Amino acid sequence: MADFVIGDIHGCFEALRTVLKKVSFNARRDRLITTGDLVNRGPDSLQTLRFCYQLGSHFLTVLGNHDLHLLAVARGARLPSISDKFDAILQAPDRDKLLNWLQRQPLLINIKQYTVVHAGIPPQWSLVQAERHANEISMLLQSNQADVFFNSMYGNNPTSWDENFTGMKRYRAITNYLTRMRRCKADGSLEFSENDASTPYLNHTSGFAAWFTHRQNLRGNENIIFGHWAALKGNHGTLNLLPMDAAYVWGGKLRVVNLDNGDIYEHPAGTKSYKNDRREHHER
Repeated sequence: MADFVIGDIHGCFEALRTVLKKVSFNARRDRLITTGDLVNRGPDSLQTLRFCYQLGSHFLTVLGNHDLHLLAVARGARLPSISDKFDAILQAPDRDKLLNWLQRQPLLINIKQYTVVHAGIPPQWSLVQAERHANEISMLLQSNQADVFFNSMYGNNPTSWDENFTGMKRYRAITNYLTRMRRCKADGSLEFSENDASTPYLNHTSGFAAWFTHRQNLRGNENIIFGHWAALKGNHGTLNLLPMDAAYVWGGKLRVVNLDNGDIYEHPAGTKSYKNDRREHHER
């Protein structure tokens, strides 16, 4: 059995099938792990969701911001935006089965020596703390407070973390760190501006830089796999940091890593992207 990790699929089902064939993925023997954002932007979110569901125990995913957005829209907490491309899911006869399954997925996975998360892990949390906070959201999603969460998860505040946060303020902060974060300060203060979203480098005036540049213990005892940040195009990786979103829906590549031998495979998208705008996250 081999474990393959794939970057953000965004409903690009044909590309998913192509790259899995390229790596000789065997659905009865191997396991597929994704960095979240299974849906939206691409043309076939329904087929993607059905395929992943049908893999059963041979599939693992963390939730991304677009997955949570789909759930919020489906639960009536948010109206779809003009750019959303998951109407087929909402109208499908098996929508409840698929959405209930999606809502049970975690925000963080530990597999072998790796931690998988959609956006990243802020510098003020240890990996143990990150797992504990991710589990808070998972438990909430399975509770009778899930609809309250979906109605409250949108928004940029708070922009920093306090362990004493309670209620929906706490849950929104955790969700933003794990599913939306790109750049932050060394103390974990988040930046949601698009102005510097394409660069991980430190702005010495503002103090904002890619979240992973602030993790002082990212030396070899942490192995983090993440997606979400398409503008990186899969660059800035190290032996223990694997950025998996190689911007397929923007004309980049769909990336797969074999965790057992470290081999990286990429399927190029060509020159056409699936959207006309460059907004990298929905309005949350």
